[in-house]
Amino acid sequence: MSELHALFGGTFDPIHFGHLRPVEALAQQTGLARVLLLPNNVPPHRPQPEASATQRVDMLRCAIRDRPLFDIDTRELLRETPSWTVATLEALRAERGPAQPLGFIIGQDSLLNLSGWHRWQDLLSLCHLLVCKRPGYPAQMATPEMQRWLDSHLASETPQLHQQPAGFIWLADTPLVDISATEIRQRRRQGLSCDRLLPPAVIDYIDRAGLYLK
Repeated sequence: MSELHALFGGTFDPIHFGHLRPVEALAQQTGLARVLLLPNNVPPHRPQPEASATQRVDMLRCAIRDRPLFDIDTRELLRETPSWTVATLEALRAERGPAQPLGFIIGQDSLLNLSGWHRWQDLLSLCHLLVCKRPGYPAQMATPEMQRWLDSHLASETPQLHQQPAGFIWLADTPLVDISATEIRQRRRQGLSCDRLLPPAVIDYIDRAGLYLK
């Protein structure tokens, strides 16, 4: 069996334990060997991150300094066009070859809204979808058609994720970590402690850079 590698995208403004701890639990559960953190380039029609692309990458570096599971992939930050997940996965698949098992980590909220993604039907030809629980979201898909699609691709055992390069959906039994970057930014503005919400090295960086104070 080949090692299972995965991508985990996000704005990471800032990265926090709500990102890291569920993915670490997912890695233990599935035998994930490597997780590439993929900071998103936010397109013009959405709110821009408060931290710059460089600052967001620097915070990722601080967060993963003592977490060997993680690495960083900045390719989406280099694009001027919207960062379509399917295009990133096509590029990674071309680099890694057809046999490498690849996963794309999403939250339960993203799974429920997957039919709104660009070329979502192509995702499972490129990767497995590894789904982390999110607090407060339903377990059922919105339509019977989408529920049938989900049921037909569910993996029942983790070896399936290593034996095939793509095609399965794994519903992970990950901890529900109810932390949001919005909450952290609000707490910073109010002068409240964020010590339990993100790694100390990231807090130090945010303090030094004077982020999230306006």
